[in-house]
Amino acid sequence: MSADVAPTATTTAPAPRAARRTRLLGTLLTALGIVMALAGAATWGGIAQGLAQEEVVVSDNAAAFAGSPVVSPWTAWAQAEVIRTDLEEMTGGQTYAEMDREDPQRQAVATGTFLRASLITSVIAFGVALALVGIGTGFVLGGLGLRSASAG
Repeated sequence: MSADVAPTATTTAPAPRAARRTRLLGTLLTALGIVMALAGAATWGGIAQGLAQEEVVVSDNAAAFAGSPVVSPWTAWAQAEVIRTDLEEMTGGQTYAEMDREDPQRQAVATGTFLRASLITSVIAFGVALALVGIGTGFVLGGLGLRSASAG
């Protein structure tokens, strides 16, 4: 009978240790997820605040969001499209690279191209911030799942 007790004690001993490790991993994933989600939200807010400081308003000839302040990826995209259309009209469809170096509109086109690229960059940054929130949320859910699995 004592022979039966010893193997049982040794085979069940690793289970609590594995459960503790799983719980620790779940806790770490949850904490990391919270940090990532908060960082993504703060990044979104920072981008919106930076755009708001520029006090740009979507042009009246925009397909959407006309008159709205540029503080979101949607309004930034709408204004970038207005700039693209205005540049095409100004140059007859030529890009900055295709224009003659002596063209008097070349500097205005360069400025417009830079502004458009900056707005598109902000759209991408909003997307990265949103992805960070999504990944962080996934980490939180995975971590909570691991913690739950370690308890059962």
